[in-house]
Amino acid sequence: MKFGFRSKIYIGMLSLLLLLGIVIIFAVSRILTHALLEENSNRGISIGTTLAARVAEPILAMDFLRMKNLVDETVRLSDDIYYTFVLGAEGEALVHTFKGGFPVDLKTVNTVADRQQYSSRLLDTGNELVYDYAVPVMIGGDRFGTVHLGLLRIRVQKAINHLILSTILLTGFVILIAGFLGTAFASQVIRRIKILNKSAEEALRGNLDVRTAPLLKKNCWEIMNCDNPECPAFGNTQHRCWYMAGTLCPTCVEGEYAKKIESCVNCSVYRKCSGDEIQGLAESFDFMTLSLKTHIADLKDAEETLKGQRQLLKTVLDATPDFVSLQDRRFVYQAVNKAFCKITRKREQDIIGKIDADLFPRQQVEIYRQEDRRILKTGEPLIKESRITGTYGVHWLHIVKIPVEDSDGRIVGLLCSGRDITELKRIQKQLNQAQKMESVGQLTAGIAHEINTPLGIILGYTQLLMEDAESGSQAGEDLRTIEKQTKICRKIVSDLLEFSRDTESIVSPLDLNRSLKNVISVVEHTYKLDRIDIEQKYDFLLPLYDGDKEKFKQVFINLLNNARDAIGTDGTISTTTRFDKVNREIKVYFADTGCGIPDDRIDRIFDPFFSTKSVAEGTGLGLSVSFGIIREHGGRIEAESPPSPALQAKIGAPKQGTVFIITLPIAQPGQAGAKNKINHHKKMNTGS
Repeated sequence: MKFGFRSKIYIGMLSLLLLLGIVIIFAVSRILTHALLEENSNRGISIGTTLAARVAEPILAMDFLRMKNLVDETVRLSDDIYYTFVLGAEGEALVHTFKGGFPVDLKTVNTVADRQQYSSRLLDTGNELVYDYAVPVMIGGDRFGTVHLGLLRIRVQKAINHLILSTILLTGFVILIAGFLGTAFASQVIRRIKILNKSAEEALRGNLDVRTAPLLKKNCWEIMNCDNPECPAFGNTQHRCWYMAGTLCPTCVEGEYAKKIESCVNCSVYRKCSGDEIQGLAESFDFMTLSLKTHIADLKDAEETLKGQRQLLKTVLDATPDFVSLQDRRFVYQAVNKAFCKITRKREQDIIGKIDADLFPRQQVEIYRQEDRRILKTGEPLIKESRITGTYGVHWLHIVKIPVEDSDGRIVGLLCSGRDITELKRIQKQLNQAQKMESVGQLTAGIAHEINTPLGIILGYTQLLMEDAESGSQAGEDLRTIEKQTKICRKIVSDLLEFSRDTESIVSPLDLNRSLKNVISVVEHTYKLDRIDIEQKYDFLLPLYDGDKEKFKQVFINLLNNARDAIGTDGTISTTTRFDKVNREIKVYFADTGCGIPDDRIDRIFDPFFSTKSVAEGTGLGLSVSFGIIREHGGRIEAESPPSPALQAKIGAPKQGTVFIITLPIAQPGQAGAKNKINHHKKMNTGS
């Protein structure tokens, strides 16, 4: 059978009271019994001692009649005196009060020594229990006999039984009164606990507006005569002020309950309003539900914020052209964006929870597995360009894989990001081809200029010889053949010159700062993939310059690409523009933290077809073309590797690497501008 809390309290209280009553009855009975027996013993000893003193003289006089009268008189003193007898010095019975004869066994049942004042012993006669008290009769230090007195136990037992019964009745009455009082107290406790239990059930159902603690007869603002409505406790009848943070009472300590309670216990409001433990529990429960309600509201707000941020992050990741994926330590995909789904040709729900073996060909999976394990083992990121061949063709990917760490610094996964650079590769290939074609054009122009003169001489002499040759002769026919083939060669050279001739520059006022910014904005993201930062420092007082906008962009791109190639990964490119008012020159600086240029090669870097790169990486015409464009505009370009201390101090160039300096003069008033210089240069280049 399962008992309720009320039954348990009643049973426990009743058991405790009964146990307490039994202990009290037992203890009182023992004490009273001991006290009555001791009193009875003292009474027997007193009567025996008195009798021994009174019979001393009759024993000396051997006055048996008087002794008989004394023992009879003693027996008549009380109903519980069962017998009295006197023994002589030799132990013979002198007088006694027995009617049926003296029982001889009583002589030796209870003996007393000369040095003892008395001796007592409980005797069982078969019908009665008798306390026998033996007192020696001493005269002048000599013993003349012994007095024996027998007291019945029945009187003492009746008194003991009466006291025990009285104790039981009194204890029972006390237990009954205590039971009624305990029941009333328990009912109050149970009622308040039921209220707490009901409130807890309501809170579990989601109702956090329940109130358990009783209303106060007098609130804190009434006790303290406070009329400050800005205090959070003002007007709040449901919660106690010592639980609330931010109260404005002068005696309050700032902070939550744990910080302020030590000061609150000494407050008059706390002393007047605080109750017992159950009331304190109810007040704590009410404040707990209020705190839970507040925290739940905050959590919901935080959840909505997180949901919005998650959606925003998802939108950003899906909008970025870079593909992004997140894997755990077991290489299981946890998150991907739309670009990743597009490149794998799978839906997001078909990727989450899968591994590389479920998405990619076996050969690629083995490569990815080795790379991922190395990253997890070393903690070093991986940056690479990967050529992927599939059913949808060949793609080039720029991939960055970095380890993901938790708050304790442990690697818990891999974050992979990358971009399809197939189009960039195609453009780079086209650019390399264009550079090669440019070099071919320059070479062709040079060869054509060299061949054009001897061809003119050959044609001229051939025509002179034809005038002297006979008509129809073999020599005339041979000369006509030479003339014809020479004209064909001349036509070919003319076509080559037309092919290699530079396009006419379009000169206009040019903001070099804006042109440089536009170029950097195009290449900046690509460079960041290799962790190359571009620092930009502009002189906003830079004047406009007359030049070809597109050709200057070509120069800037060539110099930036050279700097990137020199750095490789993890470095910085610094671009700086300055206007030298004294010399009226615009200077543009390109500084990098790359490997630098050896001393034995720096003088040849502007030569056509000269390059420190492999054949696959460059043609050696970028700097030559840039040199030609700058010279075409009347300027100059030069390089320092490593930068001189003066240049380091001037533009903040690094101690290593290379700095290219472009110098463009501004025409003085009354002088020909850059346009005339360009046109003059054109005439020099295109003239045959």
